[in-house]
Amino acid sequence: EVQLVESGGGLVQAGGSLRLSCAASGFTFDDYAIGWFRQAPGKEREGVSCISSSDGSTYYADSVKGRFTSSSDNAKNTVYLQMNSLQPADTAVYYCASGLYCSPFPDCWGQGTQVTVSS
Repeated sequence: EVQLVESGGGLVQAGGSLRLSCAASGFTFDDYAIGWFRQAPGKEREGVSCISSSDGSTYYADSVKGRFTSSSDNAKNTVYLQMNSLQPADTAVYYCASGLYCSPFPDCWGQGTQVTVSS
């Protein structure tokens, strides 16, 4: 069965950085896309980024462009989200999710990891 496990969340001050990891089992990335989503209290789920592991192409929400970078290590079946210049508005539970292609409706979700940015 497909399983995704996020890690790397935590508490950081505004302007700081965190690196999230999404480790996958049950499939390899070469035929899948991995997206990052987040949900803040009182807000709907928001798509953050997506990476097509077959060619490494990436897509980002306007709110994080220039600050967040998604990358993959196919040998480890792991996708990373490097988050720089974090702002309090980035506070949310972050989820990775897999699908056949980048989509707001992926097929499989991880359990989430909390990111809290203090001002």
